[in-house]
Amino acid sequence: MSGTLSRWYADWITAHSTVVIVAVLAITALVAAGAAVGETEDAGVGEFEVDSPETDAGDFVRRNYGSDDGVVAQLVVRDEDGNALSKASLLEGLRLQRDVRNDETLNATLTEPGFVGIENLVATAAVYADARAGGGPPPTGTPSLEEQIRALENRDEAEVERLLRTVLDPEADAPGGQDPYAFLPRDYVPGEPRADARLTLITQVDRSGENEDPEAAYGAQVAIEGMVEERFDDAFVFGQGVRNDASSRATGDSFAIITPFALVLILLVLGITYRDPLDILLAFFGIGIVMAWLAGVMGWLAIPMNVILIAVPFLLIGLSIDYALHVVMRYREAREGTLGREDGATGRTDDGPDRSIRAAMALGFGSVVLALAAATVSTAVGFLSNVVSPLPAIRDFAVLSAGGILATFVAFGVFLPALKIEVDSFVETRLGRSRRKPAFGVESGGANAVLEQLGSLTTRAPVAIVVVALLLATTGAYGATTIDTEFNRADFLPRDAPDWTESLPAPLAPDTYTIAEDFEYLSNNFQLRGQGGQSQVLIRGDATSASLLQALDDADADVKDGSSIQLRPDGRAAVQGPHTAIRAVADENETFAALVDRHDTTGDGLPDENVGEVYDALFAADRERAATVLSRTDGGEITSARLVLSVRSSESAQTIAADTRSFAAGVESDAAGITAVATGGTVTTAVIQDALLETLVEAFAVTLVVILAFLTGLFRVRYRSWSLGVLVLAPVVVSLAWLLGTMSLLGIAFNSETAVITSLAIGLGVDYSIHAGERFMEEREKRDGLDEAIRRTITGTGGTLLASAATTAAAFGVLAFALSPPLRRFGIVTGLAIMFAFLAVVTMLPGLLVVRERSLPGGQYRERPLGSLRPTLVSMASFGVIVVVSLAAGAAGWCLATCVLELSPLTSLTVAIFTVLVVGAVGTSVAVLWGDTIRLRLVEG
Repeated sequence: MSGTLSRWYADWITAHSTVVIVAVLAITALVAAGAAVGETEDAGVGEFEVDSPETDAGDFVRRNYGSDDGVVAQLVVRDEDGNALSKASLLEGLRLQRDVRNDETLNATLTEPGFVGIENLVATAAVYADARAGGGPPPTGTPSLEEQIRALENRDEAEVERLLRTVLDPEADAPGGQDPYAFLPRDYVPGEPRADARLTLITQVDRSGENEDPEAAYGAQVAIEGMVEERFDDAFVFGQGVRNDASSRATGDSFAIITPFALVLILLVLGITYRDPLDILLAFFGIGIVMAWLAGVMGWLAIPMNVILIAVPFLLIGLSIDYALHVVMRYREAREGTLGREDGATGRTDDGPDRSIRAAMALGFGSVVLALAAATVSTAVGFLSNVVSPLPAIRDFAVLSAGGILATFVAFGVFLPALKIEVDSFVETRLGRSRRKPAFGVESGGANAVLEQLGSLTTRAPVAIVVVALLLATTGAYGATTIDTEFNRADFLPRDAPDWTESLPAPLAPDTYTIAEDFEYLSNNFQLRGQGGQSQVLIRGDATSASLLQALDDADADVKDGSSIQLRPDGRAAVQGPHTAIRAVADENETFAALVDRHDTTGDGLPDENVGEVYDALFAADRERAATVLSRTDGGEITSARLVLSVRSSESAQTIAADTRSFAAGVESDAAGITAVATGGTVTTAVIQDALLETLVEAFAVTLVVILAFLTGLFRVRYRSWSLGVLVLAPVVVSLAWLLGTMSLLGIAFNSETAVITSLAIGLGVDYSIHAGERFMEEREKRDGLDEAIRRTITGTGGTLLASAATTAAAFGVLAFALSPPLRRFGIVTGLAIMFAFLAVVTMLPGLLVVRERSLPGGQYRERPLGSLRPTLVSMASFGVIVVVSLAAGAAGWCLATCVLELSPLTSLTVAIFTVLVVGAVGTSVAVLWGDTIRLRLVEG
């Protein structure tokens, strides 16, 4: 029935080719209009809301304390001689600030004071010293840059050094309330007038609207970076604007270098495969149809663009190339007479080499359209099953993937056959040029010889091939348990180009990129500000407890050197909280200091009693500083306290979150009546990334189950077999295990970025496997021998799959040479996914099919009697045993990963899932080897 339907569909398409072309173009224009009509905005990772204590605490902090993530850049000046605090270096820093302030465009992006660094603290101290020496009143407010510069210029090196010792004296009051150690590296020796580097903060105005980037501030950072490079021998500016600029330039350089090579590789592979420029153009035209539908669907459904959706167009391009090759190669086989079908009406087999264009397309397309439809439905339904995800980004990914896969079928399962008929007819009838071409891999040649040998090996040693594939899959699944699942911002920064790029022509030569090294140096040596540089701890409960202040002080001292929490030069954690605010205000306000001293019984500078009274006085003395670490009601009741921790941004988000949670747990355990919850941008990023990755892993499992159910039903209806669906899906699972194991070996993290990319392994793997399985069953019905059916499958469909895999792997694999790390990871993982999917389908799947056939008497089997219930019960029981054993193995894997290896819950879930899949695949294979025990269709008797 299904074969008759596919032949009818192919005959209708070929008979009404002109109508089909016009209809598809009209519908495409309508769908593509969504790209202009609908509005799609970018969605960042922050829009992936996750209900958790960390995000709830973050919401509370934003409501009660405001945001600390303003636009901040960091200027680092290093000195090869080991003294970035020399008079000349400090003056150069002040003169740079003056030049920036004198530029109206740059100055408009700065807040007050705009620049804050050790040079400002030293120069301000010099201005105050000059005022005292002159007998005049002390200056009020911050001295102007001109005053600061003049005060330093009037001093010699020795005087500046004495001034530095005064400012950097650990026992001295911080000038202007600023901690000078915050601008010095971690290895600085307190009190010394020398340092190998110094930090200056650049605070900017954020005039962007909601969900918009402050482009003016970002552009100013890039301009200031250029001024810094002109003035200093060894200095850099780091900020989001500089980071965006470097990433953008690295991406541009990458594509400038890679695009020519990619185009050459693609055209070379397609040229070898098609050997016809016109067919290549038709394939690209079909890809254009798919991309138009993709843009239109995003517009009509108002799907916001986000990092998760980056894999969708690449998945669709891979499927498009594969679909186009299958349609064209089957058509060529039909025209050459190597593909025939039996006419049901006459019993005549049409195997002649003189078929017309329409007849050849009807025959060739009719033989492959069912596989195209099955691949479309299985992959689309599989991805669409993710609409149940609680995360909006995953739901958008599911809908857009399904819509794009449907568009791929429209372009190559409807439009391309009709268009090729019209084009070939025009060329042959009007131009007199033959359009007859051999199919790739079928005729004699290098590819055919390799595929012939592969088919021969499969029939000679199918069990060995299957066992080796499963052993490798088991090894890969074990390797997946050790794979890094962390999300690190440093992994997205471009690095300098490899040495071989130096030989490229000038137009292709990339820039020099040191931003990754600069970021690592900055993160490891200084207390960062702004996005990613800080985490927070929210304390609720009895925030006026004296034990809380002591717990905070103890926690600061307990942070070890290996922690991601920054340490000050004095060895204490770089943390701001109620305890640091009390000490800072006491240093500046004698009245407040006297109050603290009255309630301090231990002499540590913190009150041990009547803490609420001290907090009231703190708000009275310095409301702004108190409001950054304490929240209170209108009636003055303290409702919470907040800690701001400087962290090393070069560490992964998960590491920073773990260390912040550990810090919060230490405070909570030592203080009575309070709860401490880690939060902040980096912590919530870790929570969101973990939740996103967990959802993606669950989505993979759901997708595989849905596809398995569909394939089982399809092959049951079409070939009366319950086992074919399992066998066809097995290579997909195996290739996924290979991929994850290889990623672990290469040190590529399996996070939300690469997890989306690995969806290509499922999408293309299912497509490849269905085509190979369908072709085998078709050839098995026509051929007398199993060996010939396998040979025809591997040389026919296998050749097409080889061309498809080579093309897509070449197109995306060259991204492995990109300067941008995300592009590089995308290229490596995509290339591996395509290669492994192809290898699994042309090795393991034929091996499974041969084992399946040979497990039956004579390689043939008959339908079981309808009244025979016993074989059905035996089959169901066998299948049930496999399911139970697989689930038990998965539970054991979970327990081993959680209790013995102490892996994270997400990693343990991955272990459990792959244990179930691998054990299930092995069990199924053993059952097939043992006999026909898992099918409901058994041999009589």
